[in-house]
Amino acid sequence: MKLLHIDSSVLGPHSVSRQVSAAAVERLRQANPGLVVSYRDLTQTPLAHLSGLHLAASQGAAPDPSVRDDIATGQAVLDEFLAADIVVIGAPMYNFTIPSQLKAWIDRVVVAGKTFKYGAGGVEGLAGNKRVIIAISRGGYYGADTPMAALEHLETYLRGVFGFIGVRNLEFIPADGIQVGPEHREKAVAGALQAAGRLNAA
Repeated sequence: MKLLHIDSSVLGPHSVSRQVSAAAVERLRQANPGLVVSYRDLTQTPLAHLSGLHLAASQGAAPDPSVRDDIATGQAVLDEFLAADIVVIGAPMYNFTIPSQLKAWIDRVVVAGKTFKYGAGGVEGLAGNKRVIIAISRGGYYGADTPMAALEHLETYLRGVFGFIGVRNLEFIPADGIQVGPEHREKAVAGALQAAGRLNAA
């Protein structure tokens, strides 16, 4: 069994989402001794955002030399995702949504003909055989019953995009209110780490 671990926070060791994603991976590693783990840090090795040259190449044009290496990297990222049975992602909220580094990664794995396809009945997701666990951290509170609910575009976006490619085994581990104050942060981190430690083995 293969696990792909993705981190996207720019805060390094100070990141809550990194702490929680690492705890989730460690829990699954202990529960599955034969688990093969690969790791991609999207801030240490960022992916370029898609350009017209990328899209032209994806539609059959000869790759421009300036993006040839990056297209190869994108293919490697897609292959890495396709090969994984479990994907664990650390995803902090930046300005109400995902980090741009994570968006660049998503743009390399949401690919027509690979992770979804269009048919007579509409869109069909092709990545439904994966378990995806997402550790999210948010500075405030964005629940449906809060004044900030309309600005929650982190979990809602990730639910939408992974659902689009067919992922139904999708789990979120939230740490909310980490910027409200020290006590709120401590409580949120502790709760998220406990949830990571209770993840089902498979």
